[in-house]
Amino acid sequence: MPRYVIERDIPEIGSAERDALREASQQSNGVLAEMKSEKKNIQWEHSYVAGDKTFCIYIADDEALIQEHAERSGFPATTISLVKNIIDPVTAEA
Repeated sequence: MPRYVIERDIPEIGSAERDALREASQQSNGVLAEMKSEKKNIQWEHSYVAGDKTFCIYIADDEALIQEHAERSGFPATTISLVKNIIDPVTAEA
């Protein structure tokens, strides 16, 4: 399945307390569980919180599922980018 990076503009997310982040994760997980029960292939890998943004890594059949999750969960998908390749330090090796 394709992998996506989703940039979400969420004011003050960078200063959110652990409980608020837990609640947000629970809300997202609830929507993902509903979508999976509807036979929709979408999975959240992890997110990075930076300033007033989150950068979320998802695997999904297509971008439409990312948009649907954003609408149903209430978390904006400001920018959705398809990941073309992954590089890391091992990429430099022959």
